[in-house]
Amino acid sequence: MNFSSFRNQITVDNRLLSYLDIGEGPVLLFGHSYLWDSQMWAPQIAHLSKSYRCIVPDLWGHGSSDPIPDSTHSLQHIADQMLTLMDALQIESFSVIGLSVGGMWGAELALKAPSRVSTLVMMGCFIGYEPEVSRTKYYNMLDIIKASNGVPAPLIEQIAPLFFAKDASENTPELFAHFKHSLAELKPEQVETLFRLGKIIFGRRDTMEEIEQLTLPCLIMTGVEDSVRPVLEGYLMHDAIDGSEYIHIPNAGHISSLEQPEFINEQLSNFLNKHLKP
Repeated sequence: MNFSSFRNQITVDNRLLSYLDIGEGPVLLFGHSYLWDSQMWAPQIAHLSKSYRCIVPDLWGHGSSDPIPDSTHSLQHIADQMLTLMDALQIESFSVIGLSVGGMWGAELALKAPSRVSTLVMMGCFIGYEPEVSRTKYYNMLDIIKASNGVPAPLIEQIAPLFFAKDASENTPELFAHFKHSLAELKPEQVETLFRLGKIIFGRRDTMEEIEQLTLPCLIMTGVEDSVRPVLEGYLMHDAIDGSEYIHIPNAGHISSLEQPEFINEQLSNFLNKHLKP
């Protein structure tokens, strides 16, 4: 699905941030996964833009956005930048729907501007510390990518399966092949940004220390086959956020918005209809 006619740009911290602006109604701010871009939300945009205004930025160094600003050193900084985007669009109240790092900076934004964020959806996400074993593994991968100025073929074979349910090469072959191709075609000028963002994501602070301050309606969803952000992490957040809802996503890994789009669309509609008025 081509949304190019809805693409806009704004200058934030002296860099161009690209975003989609589609639909009318209560505003939804989307945050995509690391190594993907706003197109990851295509099925949800097509569905939800009938009733809502969807603002879908490309994270720095992803999609059509510029490299990461020099001043960006944390997920809190990224939350600040997304708030700058909403200020520029003169949007006072909005909901955040984030997957992976999109949910991480989404939680930081909800903590930073609680009077403005109406609801929060965190998919395939964990806002506590990155476990030491996985952090070390991902840091090593980042070091290889930086040293190679790209993603070497053997590393693509390690990274790609992390985003999908089991047997993705057979069950979702086109999606799996497209993602591998995007890793192989990574531009050298993107490498430094992806390296820095990776260090920010996997070296993030423990936001669980402030999680009791998230008193807004929260929906947490995890793919039952997500090896990057396992179900247990979702339960930890669900237990800590009073009144939150937790849903298992069947037959899905990390990139559930594309693996199970109809299921995700239904759950998002149900949640938003309960708390917002289209």
